[in-house]
Amino acid sequence: MQDLPYQALAKAVAALKSARYLVALTGAGISVESGIAPFRGPGGLWTKYGEPSAQDYQRFLADPKAWWEARLEDERSNRRPEFKAYDAAEPNPAHHALAALETHGVLQHLITQNVDGLHHRAGSQALTEIHGNRYKLRCLECGARFPRQELAVVELPPRCPACTGILKLDTVMFGEPIPDDALVRCREEAARADCMLVVGTSALVRPAAELPLIAKHYGACLIEVNPEDSALTSSCDVALRGAAGRVLPQLLGLITGAPE
Repeated sequence: MQDLPYQALAKAVAALKSARYLVALTGAGISVESGIAPFRGPGGLWTKYGEPSAQDYQRFLADPKAWWEARLEDERSNRRPEFKAYDAAEPNPAHHALAALETHGVLQHLITQNVDGLHHRAGSQALTEIHGNRYKLRCLECGARFPRQELAVVELPPRCPACTGILKLDTVMFGEPIPDDALVRCREEAARADCMLVVGTSALVRPAAELPLIAKHYGACLIEVNPEDSALTSSCDVALRGAAGRVLPQLLGLITGAPE
């Protein structure tokens, strides 16, 4: 296993140790090590099935009952193997390292583009899931969220127990606006950060891709952890090349003295 370049690693550790308000942003790459396929590239879901249509959300709004019927049938028939991959996935060392950085008071907030819920399961508490969570339902009227397993679906489309509005999966569809509460919180956290740790993201999907640039605009140091260059690399102060499950535990150990 190749060691990280000493100079880059030392610079990252110094920046993380001195940060007054560290925010992390994670993308699909961090969950690949948990067996969840990325969206782009070899083995990616969009490579296999094609990129979702920007009209997906409009189709849901036009006939939410039909959407729910198709979704439940997909889940019953096991036609989508990625559903099994999500359900079988466990948090990996990268998820646990970020949760530990929060516990040690180093990391103040975590923003994830992932919908798999693995950060929460690893123990992260100060967390915003900008693209939602596939294990939650969200009301289109009042915005309330509910754990899917705790809410029996007795009619289609399911209805909000708080206001009777239509419920959809919390996962943000193509063509669907990011919920205001999540988007506002993410932008506030990015603007507040004096250091941002960007992990496993291609930095191509907006508005999440704009968050590191917001942080940079306000003077934050950007540290990227990724196996390869991304659209963000040229804007970063430090780039650590490697799998998140190897790099983040190493950073945790150097910052806190905790064993990797």
